[in-house]
Amino acid sequence: MTNETKMEDLIGLGHTKLGFFKEVQIKIRELQETNLKLEQKRQQVQAIIDGITDVMAVVGLDFRIQSVNHVFHATFSHPSPRGEHCYRVFRGQDHPCDDCPMVAAVQQNDTCRHMHIYSMNGKNRQFEITASLLRDGFGNVENILLLKRDVTVEKAYQAKYYHTEKMATIGLLAAGVAHEINNPLAAISGFSEGLRRRLPVLEKRLGNDPADKGLKKDLEEYIQTILAECNRCRDIVQNLLTFSPRNRVVHAPLNLNELTVDVIKILEHQLKKKLHRAICLDLSPSLPSVYGVVAELKQVVINLVLNALDAVQEKGTILVRTLQEGDRSIVLSVEDTGCGILPQDQDKLFEPFFTTKPVGKGIGIGLSTCYNIIQQHKGEIVVKSRVGEGSVFEVRLPLASGVPAGSLSFSSRP
Repeated sequence: MTNETKMEDLIGLGHTKLGFFKEVQIKIRELQETNLKLEQKRQQVQAIIDGITDVMAVVGLDFRIQSVNHVFHATFSHPSPRGEHCYRVFRGQDHPCDDCPMVAAVQQNDTCRHMHIYSMNGKNRQFEITASLLRDGFGNVENILLLKRDVTVEKAYQAKYYHTEKMATIGLLAAGVAHEINNPLAAISGFSEGLRRRLPVLEKRLGNDPADKGLKKDLEEYIQTILAECNRCRDIVQNLLTFSPRNRVVHAPLNLNELTVDVIKILEHQLKKKLHRAICLDLSPSLPSVYGVVAELKQVVINLVLNALDAVQEKGTILVRTLQEGDRSIVLSVEDTGCGILPQDQDKLFEPFFTTKPVGKGIGIGLSTCYNIIQQHKGEIVVKSRVGEGSVFEVRLPLASGVPAGSLSFSSRP
């Protein structure tokens, strides 16, 4: 008996195929819509990642980098970090870092934040590093997300803000203290001068006895010492007053080369006593003028040179240099080959009453006075130092616009 295909069977098969194809089309549309949504989500996430200005890296538990964002390539020079060890890429080391924030995050089972300073392209950069744990569906740690934020500029401005705030407070204190000291100091100085003027009268009344002559000599010496110490205290008070708001002063065009030569002449006696022909001048010819107060800028140069003299201890050299930096500023630098400054002390050098000198050698207002003077001249003063190698203090002052360059040229070497 033959099975004949009926019309109903053909129609039923066609309906079945049409239904299948319709379901397939619906599924395809759903998949396309899902893919479109996923792509939109991916683009959203990518936009968020690209908007992050921090260096971002996903690192495995074996310290190998799995992926980085585009900011990495703008910050680090490594062409292909993927698969490389993080300590090689970020620090140039052949072993994991002792203070690794990723290790700390795994040990603490929590997000870890560290602050690190390390050298990049010859400059120290400060990074705030955040290590976050990335877990799988079962809660196990798979990878670690590293965020490196460059806070070098931020920390520098923060330090300047704190320093300015501190200087303002010191200024108010210094103004009160200085004026309170000036009153008794003026009385001591005045009465000492009066005693010195009356010494001839005392001499006439004294006889020729050797004891009387010795008494007169002692009195002269005592009075001279009192007056000298009064003048010294007056200078210290004047330095203190530079921290307080100044009366309006007139800034005039001046030649930094001439000013520096004048200072060296003033210090000639101390230079001969400590370092004979061991100070070098390298003053740029035709140096443009700057606006400033001659007496105040001389005080800055004197302080810097005297500090350099203390640092070299009679067996080093000092180089005083001037040069034009671009079309906006002039640099005066005082470089010595002395003992250098400890890194932990360099940030405190310009704080009032901080000193690295032994007791009796300094009271710690010289460099802070320099800082205040240069700030009032709209300039800046910075220090670079290495222990055992020496220090360089650089003063940058803005050019006096519209003032012709000087015609002096100096170059003096031992």
